[in-house]
Amino acid sequence: MLRRILIAMTAVALLGVGGVGSAWAAKGEHPHDHEWSWEGPLGTFDRAQLQRGFAVYKQICSACHGLQHLSYRNLGERGGPFAAYESHGEITLGGHGRLVDPNDNPYVVAIADDFEVSFIDPDTGIEDTRPARPSDRFRYPFANEALGRAANNGAYPPDLSVIVSARHYGADYLRSLLLGYTGEQRDGKWINPYMGGGLIAMAPPITADVAEFFVYDDGVTATQEQMVDDVVAFLAWANDPKMEVRKQMGLSVLIFLFVLALLLYAAYKQVWRGVKH
Repeated sequence: MLRRILIAMTAVALLGVGGVGSAWAAKGEHPHDHEWSWEGPLGTFDRAQLQRGFAVYKQICSACHGLQHLSYRNLGERGGPFAAYESHGEITLGGHGRLVDPNDNPYVVAIADDFEVSFIDPDTGIEDTRPARPSDRFRYPFANEALGRAANNGAYPPDLSVIVSARHYGADYLRSLLLGYTGEQRDGKWINPYMGGGLIAMAPPITADVAEFFVYDDGVTATQEQMVDDVVAFLAWANDPKMEVRKQMGLSVLIFLFVLALLLYAAYKQVWRGVKH
């Protein structure tokens, strides 16, 4: 009887392991760990990297993917890649001084002006287009989901504004996925071991050939890995634009509580200094 129970338990365990293995296969390979500048309680974003990442998003990703949870003005807010500061009458990216209102930030205004958004003409009631303003949401590349699917062989391009939180392993997963294309296709899809099921409808967006002709404004050499790291960093910022502000506030609160604890302990010792307890 005991032998039968042990055999049954072993069989169940083996089936369970097989089921777990199948589940992991369905989810895709485990992404590679990568060190990011913003990780940890004191981590911050690299402004130059965010600017490069935005360039990659704008020139490559924005053709199919939107950032519907962001407005253009978010780019110029404190902690944003194009936050500008005014000092001695000059406006510069980064640096010190007074933070320029994102709606008046010349860098953000110029970026928004490159995009066209739809609006209803109040005089005619007819839908028309105009250059975007900093207060506008990021333009979605397709008028509706049906058009998005029609342009991508039936696959709907996901919005990227919270994609880092929406995917298990976040930035590491996106990096591995973008670098994980084998260059082969099966059943009209691209083979990518990091995608659940091993197949992905999206063609490789960032390849060595693309990187060869891509030019960064800051002079950094554009390689496939560099471009992927940069755009993933930008998407991590888009996922949590207030991360640095929140970390700074948290650190200030901890310092305040530490000082308060010292003061309370000193007060306690003063009040009860002559009393045995």
